[in-house]
Amino acid sequence: MQITKAIETLFKRYLPSPFTIAVLLTLLTIVLATFFTIPETSTTGAHFVQVLSYWEDGIWNSGLLVFAYQMMLILVLGHVLVLSKPVNKIILKITKSVTNTTNAVILVSVTTMLVAFFNWGLGLIFGAILARKVGEHAQKHQIPINYPLVGAAGYVGLMVWHGGISGSAPSKAAELGHLKGLMSGMLDANVMAQIPEMIQSTQTIFSWWNLLLFGVLLIIIPLVLSIISKKTKATELNLPNYEFETIKKETLAGAEKLDYSFWFAIPFGILVLFVFFIQYGNRLDSLSPNMLNFLMLGLAIILHGNFKSFLNAVEEAIKGTSGILIQFPLYFGIMGIMKSSGMVGMISDSFVSVATITTLPIYTFFSAGLVNIFVPSGGGQWAIQGPIVIESALKLGVPLPKAIMALAYGDQITNMLQPFWALPLLGITRLKAKEILPYTIILMLIGSCVYILGLLII
Repeated sequence: MQITKAIETLFKRYLPSPFTIAVLLTLLTIVLATFFTIPETSTTGAHFVQVLSYWEDGIWNSGLLVFAYQMMLILVLGHVLVLSKPVNKIILKITKSVTNTTNAVILVSVTTMLVAFFNWGLGLIFGAILARKVGEHAQKHQIPINYPLVGAAGYVGLMVWHGGISGSAPSKAAELGHLKGLMSGMLDANVMAQIPEMIQSTQTIFSWWNLLLFGVLLIIIPLVLSIISKKTKATELNLPNYEFETIKKETLAGAEKLDYSFWFAIPFGILVLFVFFIQYGNRLDSLSPNMLNFLMLGLAIILHGNFKSFLNAVEEAIKGTSGILIQFPLYFGIMGIMKSSGMVGMISDSFVSVATITTLPIYTFFSAGLVNIFVPSGGGQWAIQGPIVIESALKLGVPLPKAIMALAYGDQITNMLQPFWALPLLGITRLKAKEILPYTIILMLIGSCVYILGLLII
């Protein structure tokens, strides 16, 4: 398809790395804040220095740095769970049911979306490995399949993750005091009083309308993939086995035995889960990143069965967090400038001037999708765009849960176009972006229609 070739060329030739984009956005924000938010009582030079101080304050905002670490753990612990033997057995059982491309894409897409709704890091790696194992199974048993289409099916979890349990925006909004802290210093006291201490997950993630939209996608996406599968040809396969790392117990002495001890790791994992249920068991209607990470920590240790296997998986998984580690502080710096210079208010005023209570969620959806092209991180996007969305929603009277989920929907849907988070999948499946893009673009258009209709009808 010509359109996918054009998109791939655009990304390769004209879109630099996400870190470079973050630097360019930082410089652009500094320039705009310097020249367009200058107080009448200040000079350009003095205001420029002030803007730089806003930037530095934002980078080292302790609350936001905690947020970055939470997002890193969500990705790492999700990846660690996939690398455990029990999950590997589940993947192998699923692959045994594959007999053609149609049932392959249905199995891969449905299970990947369900897993990604629980945890986006888990869904990202689970879908990639599942697609790879389906390819190996088809190759071994000489089953003709369209492998790139199966790879696209393994990526669809990224179009539902932000509306799920590990979604950055809804999970942070469920943290006590997060919204007020995010908007601190940007609104007058009367408007600040309208911001709740928290927005429960039952109003966002587990609201009937969000679950309904997820259910619709859970049906439509596999259906669309199955229709496409009947119009595509089988592809050649030449895949070596993708093996999980096994832990070999060599001659052990003394304290080394603890690293491999089942009887030491399992009780500790159970203790972690016991504390989770004590601390959070009665607060499951307000899922926060801390709650999710604590649960996954206990599960990961138990499923790996010993600390050596667990730590080896952590070492493998942590490679994928480099983008969060180095880019998030730059996003926080941008937020610091926009917040302290008054740019958030200026942008939200422009939104309010053209939007209505009906159209603001739609504008938010499209703007979030556009921002995701340049800021391919739901957490980073929430830091930058969240204050604008909240202030605009308050001024127009749009319910905050709806505004937050409109941002989440827009952010996640263009993952089907933005290749950044597809890199782990492409590496595991040995596919190329141009091979899956023709299919993921179709799914993006279908998903966008579902979300837009949902935001208009709800």
